[in-house]
Amino acid sequence: MLVAIHQPNFLPWLGYFDRMVNADLFVLLDHVQFERRNYQNRTMIRLEGEARWLTVPVVQLSQKERIVEKRVDNPAEETARWWGPNSFNTLRYAYRKARHFDEYAPRVKELLETRWEKLVDLNIATLEFAREALGIRTPMIRSSTLDVQGQRSELLLNICKKVGATAFLGGMGGSRAYLDKEAFAAANMGVVWQDFRHPQYAQCGDAPFTPGLSVLDVLFNCGSASRALAWPSAVGNDALLAA
Repeated sequence: MLVAIHQPNFLPWLGYFDRMVNADLFVLLDHVQFERRNYQNRTMIRLEGEARWLTVPVVQLSQKERIVEKRVDNPAEETARWWGPNSFNTLRYAYRKARHFDEYAPRVKELLETRWEKLVDLNIATLEFAREALGIRTPMIRSSTLDVQGQRSELLLNICKKVGATAFLGGMGGSRAYLDKEAFAAANMGVVWQDFRHPQYAQCGDAPFTPGLSVLDVLFNCGSASRALAWPSAVGNDALLAA
């Protein structure tokens, strides 16, 4: 069983879902420390031809807070300046000319305007929305339910052992540098590295293509064709399974 492990990010890019598509199990690493200025509470969208941050405000209590504990910074009352409606209005302005915005707008609006208390619950809800839109059925579990310990490479290996993995699917980020390959080999745990090539597609606006944006960008611009665009080989497999 090939297992991928990653923090629950907020509306992440296609590369995040690529690991999910290619894994047999996806573990949401939600019991580790929250990272400020990372992708756990923000994502990038295309606004007037430029990449811009869309951010969920969070309550800052301690630098040692875990993701599973992180609270969304909601106002005392739902005002016109509340982050949820503001974020949706930003998306509506940014993607008002995208061909498929109206298909997904009602659900995105509902997700953003729900009064979430915990960031992890918001992130998982948006991940489930994207998984459904992209036709991803890979099982997903949370590390906070596994009772595993360790740091960095040791933690990844312990999670793999806990869920009965035979191999770990590493991403394109930090794990390539810190993964203890000898420890994985000693545990007879295989290591496979992600090889994702970002597809290009027509984005609204006249600026050159901007890669690495939120999954919303491809959905708003490409609609139901997004899955075939990102994983053309998977579409053939889907047809075989349906038959």
